[in-house]
Amino acid sequence: MNVINDLKNIKAKSLLFFSVLISSFLTMPLTSDAPKEIPVKKQFLFTSESVGEGHPDKLCDQISDAILDACLKQDPNSKVACETAVKTNLVVLLGEITTNAQVNYEAVARETIKQVGYDSEELGFDYKTCKVILAIEDQAPEIAQAVHINKSIEEIGAGDQGLMFGYATDETEEAMPLTIVLAHKLNKKLSEFRKDGTLAWLRPDSKSQVTVAYEEKDGALIPLYVHTVVISTQHDESISLDEIKAQLIELVVKEVVPSEYLTEDTIFHINPSGSFLIGGPASDAGLTGRKIIVDTYGGWGAHGGGAFSGKDSSKVDRSAAYSLRWIAKSLVKAKLCKRVLVQASYAIGVAEPIAIHVNSFGTSQSDEYLLEVIKKNFDLRPGVIIKDLELTNPCFQETASYGHFGSDRYVWENAKELIL
Repeated sequence: MNVINDLKNIKAKSLLFFSVLISSFLTMPLTSDAPKEIPVKKQFLFTSESVGEGHPDKLCDQISDAILDACLKQDPNSKVACETAVKTNLVVLLGEITTNAQVNYEAVARETIKQVGYDSEELGFDYKTCKVILAIEDQAPEIAQAVHINKSIEEIGAGDQGLMFGYATDETEEAMPLTIVLAHKLNKKLSEFRKDGTLAWLRPDSKSQVTVAYEEKDGALIPLYVHTVVISTQHDESISLDEIKAQLIELVVKEVVPSEYLTEDTIFHINPSGSFLIGGPASDAGLTGRKIIVDTYGGWGAHGGGAFSGKDSSKVDRSAAYSLRWIAKSLVKAKLCKRVLVQASYAIGVAEPIAIHVNSFGTSQSDEYLLEVIKKNFDLRPGVIIKDLELTNPCFQETASYGHFGSDRYVWENAKELIL
C-alpha cells in the first residue's frame, strides 16, 4: 500500500512541476531577441498568351482603330464606336460614328489588311478582292446629350456605365508582368522576321504563350525561370515541322527570352498541332474586342469586361483603363508599392467615378494611403483624362497589336511624378 501511495505522490508532484513550467513559459515576456516572423513565400506557375497581327480578332481590332484614327485626324471631337467582323474574303464594318471627317471606311479597312500582310488569295484573304460591307450609323442622340453636348471638359460624363482596372508590378522595367511581356515580344519578333525576310516562310497568323515560375514573397512577385514556351504560327508549304521548331527556338525564342530565364528543363511546344497552312479569317471568324486579356495584363490583376479598340476616349472602357494603368505604374515607379491593382467605376453621363478601389497585395504602407495619393495627384473625370493623356490624337491603331500597355511611346506609360 505504501508503494502505491508513493507512486501517487510522485505522479502528483510531476504534474505540478510541468504545469508550473508551462505556465511560466506562456507568461514569459517577449524580448527584442525573440525570433522574427519568417516572410511568407510560395512558388507557382502562371501563363499569359498573345496573338499576332494576322490573328482574325486582332485584324479586326486594327481595322476598328485605324478607322478611329482616320476620323480623329480630321476631327478630334469624333465620336466613334466601330466594330469589325471578318471571315473568308469578307469584312463587315458596323457601329456608330458621328464625325465631321470625310473618311472612306472601306479604303481604310483594305489598307490595314494590306499592312498586316494579307495580300494574296494564297493566304486565304486578300485586301484587294475581299468584300467590304458597311453598317455604320450616327451615335444615339440621347447618349450624346447626356455625355458631352454643351458641356465643358470638366463636365463631360462617362460614355457608359462600367468598371475598369489598372495594374502594375515591379517585376519588369515596363512595370508589366513578365509572362505577357515575353508573349508579346515573341509575336512581334515573328512579324519582324516575316516582313524583313529573315523567316520568309512565315505567314501573318500566330499565337504565343509563356509560362513562368514565380516566387511570391509578402505580396511581391519574383520571376524565377520560364517553364514553357508555346508558339503556333501559320507558314507556307516550303518548310517542315522540324525546321520550324529548330528555327523558331534558335532565332526567335532565344532572341526574345533572356538567357537567365531559360533552363535545360524549359519546355518548347512549337506548332504542337502540326502543320498550320490555313490561318487568319479563312480558318476562323474574327471580331473586334475578343482579345481583351491579351490587350491588358495577360490574366494578371483584373478586367472590367469592356474592349478598347474602335472606341473614342469618351468611352471610359478605354480612357479610364488607360488612366488607371497610368496611376498604377506611377505608384510602382514611385516605390510606394511593389505591385498594385486600381479599380474605378462609372455611371453613364456622370463625370466623377462612383468609387475607387486600391489593392497593393500587402506591398505598401497601406492601401488607404495609396488612395489618398491617387486623389491628390489624379483626376478621373473623363474629360480631364482625355486632356491629360492627349487622347484626341490619332494614336490608337498602334495599340491594337502587342498590348495597350508597356510601351513608353504611349502617354499613359510615362509615370507621373507624384506629390506625396
